[in-house]
Amino acid sequence: MRADVQNLFIGIHMLYHAHERDLTISEMQPELERHGYKVGDREVKHELERLSEENFLTAHGEGYSLTGAGIEEFKEIQSRLKELCDEVLKPVNPKKEDSMA
Repeated sequence: MRADVQNLFIGIHMLYHAHERDLTISEMQPELERHGYKVGDREVKHELERLSEENFLTAHGEGYSLTGAGIEEFKEIQSRLKELCDEVLKPVNPKKEDSMA
């Protein structure tokens, strides 16, 4: 998976987990690895800071909490993901797949 796409997915996972509890780098890294991402502390910190800059999370000490804007962003993401899953997770029509090659 391309790094830019992976970072988007990581951000979505972070917003999801922020609904449950405050996030920290030390807790988020193993959680992301459990989801199959290969990330280090630096990448986790960078994404948490990016989400804070966009006002989706707010930093306090070592933790990051979800903001009202983060809640709204995550609701929008959920809606888009539902549409995307409904579309792209359907079986691919083999005839169309052959014509694309």
